[in-house]
Amino acid sequence: TRGQERLSMAESEGLMPQDLINAKPVAAAVKEFFGSSQLSQFMDQNNPLSEITHKRRVSALGPGGLTRERAGFEVRDVHPTHYGRVCPIETPEGPNIGLINSLAAYARTNQYGFLESPYRVVKEGLVTDEIVFLSAIEEADHVIAQASAAMNDKQELIDELVAVRHLNEFTVKAPADVTLMDVSPKQVVSVAASLIPFLEHDDANRALMGSNMQRQAVPTLRADKPLVGTGMERNVARDSGVCVVARRGGVIDSVDASRIVV
Repeated sequence: TRGQERLSMAESEGLMPQDLINAKPVAAAVKEFFGSSQLSQFMDQNNPLSEITHKRRVSALGPGGLTRERAGFEVRDVHPTHYGRVCPIETPEGPNIGLINSLAAYARTNQYGFLESPYRVVKEGLVTDEIVFLSAIEEADHVIAQASAAMNDKQELIDELVAVRHLNEFTVKAPADVTLMDVSPKQVVSVAASLIPFLEHDDANRALMGSNMQRQAVPTLRADKPLVGTGMERNVARDSGVCVVARRGGVIDSVDASRIVV
């Protein structure tokens, strides 16, 4: 190859990396991805939530993926393995329904690119503080209790039969059979869906529309705090990176176009 020719010809003293490697194809590939790829998008900056949601989007479209026309019903449908990894609520309503999803609140990718969800380890009915991240394949054999399962002060499961997930089915088992437990009730849904108060009492279609419409809210002239929240608002504001965060606590003395005095 040309690289080997260059190596054999060049004197080893003054050799630089750019003498061996042709950077043009690498630069072209990077420029092509950021310039014209379907998955390189202009960030949605309507409000802090729209930013953070756009960054947490999971798509089945794009290079190496599906096309809207070819995707059937099965690909778009909610699957048991979505639990704790991909939100079953937040998805577009149009032709992209089920093809564009949102990452669940606690999900992360592992070194192989699979989505993992966190669980608390349960030993003989005792819920420990040890956390394990498992992919859908790894969790299939486990008996996983709900985050809302009743416990006493010693963190022991107290119900005779506990509602669990096992082999991708919902069933009930004795506390001694439980091996894992959900970390939080909101680990099933995305950040946007977890901002809806009393989400569990909402119709799924309305929750979907609510999750999508929160991203379209525009800043108000005189902002007023809501009467009811879920506790996720702080995380969204902080993690979206649009807010100024004080290093230590204090009282805000004055606010100006150029400075905030604490």
